[in-house]
Amino acid sequence: MTALTWKKTKDPCPVCYLTRTFCICDSIPRLDLNTRVCLVVHVNELKRSSNTGRLALRALVNSEMRVRGETREPLDLSDLLTPRYRTFLFYPSDDAVELDHELVAQDRTPIQLIVPDGSWRQAGKVHFRHGELKDVLRVKIGAPNLSQFHLRAQHRPEGMATLQAIAHALGVIEGDLVKAQLMKLYDLRVERTLVARGWLSGSRQIWRKRHDLDRP
Repeated sequence: MTALTWKKTKDPCPVCYLTRTFCICDSIPRLDLNTRVCLVVHVNELKRSSNTGRLALRALVNSEMRVRGETREPLDLSDLLTPRYRTFLFYPSDDAVELDHELVAQDRTPIQLIVPDGSWRQAGKVHFRHGELKDVLRVKIGAPNLSQFHLRAQHRPEGMATLQAIAHALGVIEGDLVKAQLMKLYDLRVERTLVARGWLSGSRQIWRKRHDLDRP
């Protein structure tokens, strides 16, 4: 598994963060699903060019973003706890259960996924510090991530980019077609990044040393 190196991009697209030449925004699908996704992102994560959460939000009509760390006041997520949805926190804590078809089939109420977006440390703060979410079921995708390339170094076998993780989760909830559309977008993001960094030339892959090259 290899993590991609990142350099400052000149004139980047504000959504996909690729240079305008390689922008993928025209390829973002628009998926209007029963499942609702709320991305809880740390303000510092929004500055990272490797972030894929923005792409997920653009693709998912029934989604929104909440930003942590903008002010000293703690972010209150209690308004998300509505009977209109079965709400899950998508975070692999020790007590998290597998997000599978059996869990989804237990109740026909539409599902809301609260998805922490950021480093493991930042995501963990959503799990531990938001007391209003203490009774919300934690769910996870336990399968290992077998992707050859990562947009960011992963330190756990199941670690995924945010868009990639959401694709797998919605694949369970909404079906394989939704997963395929989101994974196609994620794969395009990786491919364009490889081309921009000189790792791909046409259809020929230019391999480098097989170790994590992600910057700190």
